Amino acid sequence: MISRILTILIKELKDGIRDRRSVMAAMSYALTTPLVFAGIFMITISDISEKQDIPISIEGAEHAPDLVRFLGAVGIVEERQDPLAITLTIPPGYAAQMSRGEPAEVILTADGSRKELTQPLGQIKQVIHAYSSEMAALRLVARGINPKVIAPVELVFHDKATNESKASLIMGAVLLSILLSLFISGMNVAIDTSAGERERNSLALLLCQPVSTLEIVLAKGLAVTCFALFGLLLTMVVSVLVFAQVPWHELGFSLKFTPAIAGLIIIICLPIALFAATAQLFFSFFAKSFKEAQSYLTLLLFIPMALIMLPTFELFGDVLKWLPISGQQLAITEMIKGQAVPAAELAVSTLTTLALTLLLVWANARALKSEKVVFAL
Repeated sequence: MISRILTILIKELKDGIRDRRSVMAAMSYALTTPLVFAGIFMITISDISEKQDIPISIEGAEHAPDLVRFLGAVGIVEERQDPLAITLTIPPGYAAQMSRGEPAEVILTADGSRKELTQPLGQIKQVIHAYSSEMAALRLVARGINPKVIAPVELVFHDKATNESKASLIMGAVLLSILLSLFISGMNVAIDTSAGERERNSLALLLCQPVSTLEIVLAKGLAVTCFALFGLLLTMVVSVLVFAQVPWHELGFSLKFTPAIAGLIIIICLPIALFAATAQLFFSFFAKSFKEAQSYLTLLLFIPMALIMLPTFELFGDVLKWLPISGQQLAITEMIKGQAVPAAELAVSTLTTLALTLLLVWANARALKSEKVVFAL
């Protein structure tokens, strides 16, 4: 039995590799997705790290030179040529009000409905409030009063987050792409070895050979799994290389996506690869044509996407950690955080995944005994 499965497996692998364009199209996802994410992270970090000046119009700057200097120190500068549509007006009576210890009025004028002004307006308001607090403290000191009397409660925050736990916050989309690579990398092969072979009439010839349908299904499933795992391996290799170039330290933490972590992810994802292969074969066998199989497998992608994204929104958390795909994803997340992998949840989700895989193998073997499936009747 094993020799017959190996023979069919080698045949399926050769058929899959022969269609180089299809293989390259599938593997391009595994190659480019980590590069795209790394580029997005680098651009985002660059935008956050670079402090851009906020050019505004300041009317009456001569009435409050100290306030103008305070604003300029944090990048809010007066620009006469091409300022933003924000005007800060300092009335002539500003200095007199400040000297008398009265509230000195400044006027900030802008269109609050414009989205591009939301962030600059918020920053300007925050800086002016900070300047106001500083002036209030100086007024109290001048009167011999400790400024701390106006702050009866002082909040001290101790952040217990580790570098790994902070890094895991931005790894949700990366994990989604990693797990989807298992489904996308083997999709074309799964369609070609089922619906494709049926359209070429080679499936019926294979069934005429002295092999059981179970052996055929196992060989085809292993062939699709090999392509899925190869796609996952490419994703891991590229991720390890490119994520090491991202300046995570500028965000205040480090992301250690090491080869050891990548290897553990591949081991955890192995049952998912088997499940993805058998599920794709199941839907492809029941499709009437190659194009119909493509439509079915495209819709099938929404199932792992939903299971992966639901934990991100903290929906059904107590249930999802025991289910296939979502259970493995949560285990990988805990591993990236540097915490202990939830062994019980991972074991249950893995066994459930394998159980569903065996059920699909049995269903595929039984389906190949039906003339409706073999001849798309």
